[in-house]
Amino acid sequence: MTCDEARILLHALIDNELDAGHAREVEAHIAGCPACAAELAAQRDMQRVLADTDLRYTAPASLRARIEASMPQPQRLQPTRRSVLRGFAMGSAVSALAASGVVAVVLRQDDQQRILSEVVSAHLRSLQAGHLTDVISTDQHTVKPWFNGKLDVAPPVIDLTAQGFTLVGGRLDYIDARAIGAVVYRRRQHVINLFVSQTSSTEHRPPKTQTMQGFNCRRWGDRGLNFWAVSDLGADELAEFVDKFGAAMKVNVEG
Repeated sequence: MTCDEARILLHALIDNELDAGHAREVEAHIAGCPACAAELAAQRDMQRVLADTDLRYTAPASLRARIEASMPQPQRLQPTRRSVLRGFAMGSAVSALAASGVVAVVLRQDDQQRILSEVVSAHLRSLQAGHLTDVISTDQHTVKPWFNGKLDVAPPVIDLTAQGFTLVGGRLDYIDARAIGAVVYRRRQHVINLFVSQTSSTEHRPPKTQTMQGFNCRRWGDRGLNFWAVSDLGADELAEFVDKFGAAMKVNVEG
């Protein structure tokens, strides 16, 4: 494991978010690398300082009393037998409709969380030595053709070096039990995996950022493709990457 790979995983190690295999690899590297050991010690010192700092603020009980006193008091009406029966019937119908909708939403959210977990796991696997790329090149005209014939739809590969995000290469990965393309970029020492898969939906879904195991993941959909950009970059820099990628992709399509 190189210093670059170890430093990417230091935050996850400190927060006990690595599996046993990755934790052992990082700890073995740190044991023989004074620079990474010093970085780990500094991050742990920062963690202890933040843990010992009391940032909690408790609102006084008098504030709750003032808020409750300022709220209008509801009028209590004696219900009739007919109004009770009518309310029960309407409530049952609404509950049935709401329940079916809630179940659908919960299932969709569970599915999205499962796929997010798979995406983050694939990102972690790629950080192991020799797993980051199947084709290594900073030339988009080398990386994009490499995917031809390996996937139903080759992912868009865009050179963003001038915008501060260097193209590293690409590889095949597996998400949701199917092969998808992963285009790899770097921002300083940070790796960005851009996973791309085909979807039947052509609607545009705006980017949304989620965090899992210490990594930021920005997901969006466009032109029949699903995108997941994953990195330990800050959420603002990852959003910058997605914005620049989306703008360049739009220019390429319209051009």
